[in-house]
Amino acid sequence: MDRPMYHDHSRALQDRFDSRRIADRLAEKLLRARFTDEDRAFIERQRLFFLATADAQGRPDCSYKGGAPGFVRVVAEDTLAFPSYDGNGMFKSLGNLAANPSVGLLFLDFEQPKRLRVNGVASLHLDDPLLASHPGAQAMVRVRAEHIFPNCPRYIHRMQVVETSPYVPCEGVEPPIPAWKKMPQFNDALPRATRHGIDSAGQLLQA
Repeated sequence: MDRPMYHDHSRALQDRFDSRRIADRLAEKLLRARFTDEDRAFIERQRLFFLATADAQGRPDCSYKGGAPGFVRVVAEDTLAFPSYDGNGMFKSLGNLAANPSVGLLFLDFEQPKRLRVNGVASLHLDDPLLASHPGAQAMVRVRAEHIFPNCPRYIHRMQVVETSPYVPCEGVEPPIPAWKKMPQFNDALPRATRHGIDSAGQLLQA
């Protein structure tokens, strides 16, 4: 692995709290740059993950990403891919990774507490062959892993999925329109292909 697991500031805190030995042992035993079969199975059954990015100046951003199980796929021994669906049009995450490809992904299972961290280098693909297998996707992001690291799940609160979001793209199903896109203060600024409105009788209009 080209990138070291710890930097000087991490080391200073490890020394302050006498944790350098266990930090090194954890990295020695658990850190990897290739996905195991267990990693693949865990990632591909998840409905969500959190994506950390930073802009060219290093200013961070964190985003929730959700979809149907399998929306994130391990496509090579060191690479995963996930779709970018319609959002608010700000493109904070995708803009950041285009400027600064270093990213961090956190996968969490709240029902059977477990977590996995994947840090690596991301690339944005607007014409990726995987797009055809992800209905509703606007682009694909591929991440080449540098650090794959399972974390202790002791502080994960155990929760259950009550309902799958109706907005998750599904083959042959038109998702509902988000409420905020129907608001007059935003309607005239939406991309023309997705512009919506409400008529005087309160009925939804679509341009």
